[in-house]
Amino acid sequence: MTYACDITGKGKQFGNSVPFSQKKTRKVWKPNLQPKTMIIGGQKVRLKLATSTIRTLKKWEREETARLAAVESAKAPAKPVKADADTAVAE
Repeated sequence: MTYACDITGKGKQFGNSVPFSQKKTRKVWKPNLQPKTMIIGGQKVRLKLATSTIRTLKKWEREETARLAAVESAKAPAKPVKADADTAVAE
């Protein structure tokens, strides 16, 4: 098992910790991985996802929902507006 996100592949990064004395020591930065159960192809699958990936998936879900709502509202017929005698323009 690797320490990486199952979708994006984001994994460990290596570098140096450098204090004021400039004595470099090796350091590892790990992504914030969380277990997440998702439904893929009608089947529950348990994935290790980075929190940044989870946020991105939620954002895409919100955008898709908003896009579908806009498409549905465009398909719905507009309600006819009654013209009052006061607002009618005399010709």
